[in-house]
Amino acid sequence: MKERMAKAIQCLRGATRGWVIIVAIVVSLVIGYLARGMFAPTEGQPTAAGVSAKQAERRQEKAPKWWTCSMHPHIRLPKPGLCPICNMTLIALETQEQEAGSLRELTVSENAKKLMEIQTAPVERKFVEAEVRMVGKIDYDETRLKYITAWIPGRLDRLYVDYTGVPVKKGDHMVYLYSPELLSAQEELLQALGAVRNLKDSDIGIMRGTTEATVIATREKLRLWGLNLEQIAEIEERGTTTDHMTIYAPIGGIVVHKNAQEGMYVNVGTRIYTIADLSHVWVRLDAYESDLMWLRYGQKVEFTTEAYPGESFVGTIAFIDPILTQMTRTVKVRVNASNLEMKLKPGMFIRAVARAQVAMGGKVMDAALAGKWICPMHPGVVKKAAGQCDICQMPLMRTESLGYLGVDPSKADKPLVIPASAALVTGRRAIVYVELPGKEKPTFQGREIVLGPRAGDYYVVRRGLAEGERVVTKGNFKIDAELQIQAKPSMMTPEGGGGGEHQHGGPAAGAKEAADDEKRTELPALVWGQLHAVIAAGEEVNSAIEVRDLGGIRSAFATLEQTIQAVEGQTLQGHMRMLWEEYSMLLANDAFEGKEAKNFIVAERVTGMMNEHLSSMKLKLGLSREQEPAAGPLISAEFRQQLGKVVEGYLAMQQALAEDDPKQAVAASRKTLEALAAVDMKLLQGDAHTAWMKTSEELKKILARTGQAGGIEPVRKEFALLSEEMMAAAKQFGVPGVSLYQFKCPMAFNSRGATWLQADDETRNPYFGAAMLRCGEVMEVLPGAKEKGGADE
Repeated sequence: MKERMAKAIQCLRGATRGWVIIVAIVVSLVIGYLARGMFAPTEGQPTAAGVSAKQAERRQEKAPKWWTCSMHPHIRLPKPGLCPICNMTLIALETQEQEAGSLRELTVSENAKKLMEIQTAPVERKFVEAEVRMVGKIDYDETRLKYITAWIPGRLDRLYVDYTGVPVKKGDHMVYLYSPELLSAQEELLQALGAVRNLKDSDIGIMRGTTEATVIATREKLRLWGLNLEQIAEIEERGTTTDHMTIYAPIGGIVVHKNAQEGMYVNVGTRIYTIADLSHVWVRLDAYESDLMWLRYGQKVEFTTEAYPGESFVGTIAFIDPILTQMTRTVKVRVNASNLEMKLKPGMFIRAVARAQVAMGGKVMDAALAGKWICPMHPGVVKKAAGQCDICQMPLMRTESLGYLGVDPSKADKPLVIPASAALVTGRRAIVYVELPGKEKPTFQGREIVLGPRAGDYYVVRRGLAEGERVVTKGNFKIDAELQIQAKPSMMTPEGGGGGEHQHGGPAAGAKEAADDEKRTELPALVWGQLHAVIAAGEEVNSAIEVRDLGGIRSAFATLEQTIQAVEGQTLQGHMRMLWEEYSMLLANDAFEGKEAKNFIVAERVTGMMNEHLSSMKLKLGLSREQEPAAGPLISAEFRQQLGKVVEGYLAMQQALAEDDPKQAVAASRKTLEALAAVDMKLLQGDAHTAWMKTSEELKKILARTGQAGGIEPVRKEFALLSEEMMAAAKQFGVPGVSLYQFKCPMAFNSRGATWLQADDETRNPYFGAAMLRCGEVMEVLPGAKEKGGADE
């Protein structure tokens, strides 16, 4: 009984303890709730997690507000989803915490830098070595090739060498020749000798002299027929004639060709043997035209053969063919090589390497040839002073005239070089990414530079970098891709925007550009004038191009470079300053390349790039707003009003195509055709009248075809042609009161590209419609014509 009472009391105590715990938990929750209300953090006051409410709000603001496609970075959508072009999942486009200091600048975190595996290397000055690899074959040395021929007609009674490949020495007997003509010549010699002996004691000097001259002439005839002096002396000593003669080897070597057979009758000049001296051979190589700048006359070349693996041979460049082989785009290079051990056989396939040490300006250094004199025919003849060649007696020439650096390499200026992996090459220029020093976070700035030649694992830098700067050697493609996604200028999209909505920096930057557009007319007067001076300098370049004056072109580019340097761009602020830094970099590169142009083709190419940069600069900096369209003389206001109706119809077509509405586009084309028919060409005179007749005829044809087109794609093709004609008409005659924006979409019609006109600068692509509505960028602004008393003055 007592045990049962003890167990009951123990159970009661356990239950009571449980209720106490439950009540304590409830009370704690109530107190915590009340405390939260009483001690809620104010703005800027930290919470229990150590984050203020304001910081939490900032985190919310930093959340992705725009979403883009990794394959089509011009796509910008305010919420996640699928790309309207390729159906890929959109990715978040994070905005940078701070505005970039330039259009090509990217700031990342330390962790992002590690994930991107970014590596950098310094820009430095040092001598680098270029390797030129070539292939070719061993050949005979043509200067050591001799032919044994018949000097008199006759019969080959004996050929002492009866197969090719036999080595012979100079003076070895080769041919035993029968010739009847030898008899008469020998008999003439013997008779002349007898006459000289008979007249030895004669007092008649004239006869004795004549007879002696006959002996000398007869001896010379036999010598010219191939008999040597010993053979002639033997005939005179023997006193009898012979109808055979022996022909001896003129040089030592190998009989490489046997051209005749015993018993053959030969005439004068018939080739009997070919002998090659193989102690020296030629190595004929093929060099690519891109490697020619590293090859010089007199340069050493190492080569190997398949027959002797691991063994190297050395030769000297003796000739570089002035003609390029069109089929292979290579140039023949001839190397002279010694072959005393007879290891090199004509026809052997060889691999060769020429090494050139590069100095300032891409010149080739060779310590052994610096300041020396060399023979232009025999590169093995090198002397310390001027003189003549020991072989051909030609005057020696200085090695500097052959492209060698004429100073001691230890004192030569070292070229400025970067690792080859740092350059994203776009032709003669390249994009590099420079790590900016002194930044809180890793910051990289894109820069266009002018490249020199490539030397091995390095590029020579002609302009755009300074010694000591650090360039990205690994991860630069990732940086470039990130800038492309942000619609900034990059290697893949030099103009920025990627064909998207805005050129620099996506929607946020686009809003900023729009704000800056309103302030562009507020450029400081000094800078405004200096920028127009840059434009005028560019026009001088175009004038020099028109007259094809290469000297004048270089001078005009040099003036452009000085004009760019004189612009006080540091007085600009914000986005305007970033724009000028971008265009000053591009135009300065144009000027640098143009002032050193070596031919008209290069000058014309650089001028084209310069004009593109100037046109873009005028648009972005608002320098073309005050300019009038180039209108013909005396364009009446009434004509322009009628032309304006045609433009209205055109703009309605553009809007319908942007909305993917072919029926509305065709209807608008018919209204445009009616407006075109209402234009009175009698309001124009002279050249303007003739020009409008031609333009209006083309417009009628295009609009007529558009009205009969079926489906939206045929209409868009006709609209592209219509746009070209409308742009020409708007530029020539002007449209009253309204500015027209010329757009270009590089992806239209299978990346062929197409242009169109709009009345505003908000991209609405008529060639893709909703699929790529924002693909395109403004190329030029055509201001509305100002009316002055009914006609232009």
